[in-house]
Amino acid sequence: MNNETIYRAKIIDSALQIGDYLIIADLHLGYEQALNSEGIMIPRFQYKKIIQRLKEILSRTDASKIIVNGDLKHEFGKITKQEWKELEDFIKFLKDEFEEIILIKGNHDNFTCFIAEKNDLEVYDYFSVENNFITHGDKIPETTIKEDTIIIGHEHPSLGLKSGERLEKIKCFLKGKWHSKNIIVMPSFNFVSEGSDVLHEKSISPFLKELSIDEFEVYGIENFEILYFGRLKDIIKTRKSI
Repeated sequence: MNNETIYRAKIIDSALQIGDYLIIADLHLGYEQALNSEGIMIPRFQYKKIIQRLKEILSRTDASKIIVNGDLKHEFGKITKQEWKELEDFIKFLKDEFEEIILIKGNHDNFTCFIAEKNDLEVYDYFSVENNFITHGDKIPETTIKEDTIIIGHEHPSLGLKSGERLEKIKCFLKGKWHSKNIIVMPSFNFVSEGSDVLHEKSISPFLKELSIDEFEVYGIENFEILYFGRLKDIIKTRKSI
């Protein structure tokens, strides 16, 4: 299938649309330079691919506003030349395409505020849209959450699909409950890594650490196709029986 709505949020590849708002998370601009500095020599291809994918998403939606739900850049304690250049170019692109830009702070965004301020933008800890509470997910904000649904990033969820000896990851959305609230976990909007396999890797968000996510439903995404895998516990049970 290529059209699915979870808790009234429409999945469009790695993005969600709620009303006029498009939501993306975890771009990690500058990731290649960080890997290069560690001796991992990969080309700097991600920015171009992010722009191409976002343009394709825009061709499929009527959203006029955008929310970047944290980790716009990659480095924790500094801002690199690659990040500075790509951040400026990316915000210019967003300004050309959208009438409103909301930046939500992630744990990698210590220096994003300088670029935001230069471009007359604010960086928020959380934002509310149509009964949805949107926050990055690296911490639980110290505020009363009145909205019915929470949307987080930070986890970079993916699903490991095994064929023989080969393991291939696909990005996925997770849908579940956090106490009395609905919760959606978004995949990353970057192309250097597919993310963390929900079948084998522990949750890192405080929203999920205290929970068993076995009842969460999994929606895989692959080139604008949406693949519904059912509940995580049923996927695990199927794997064990094979």
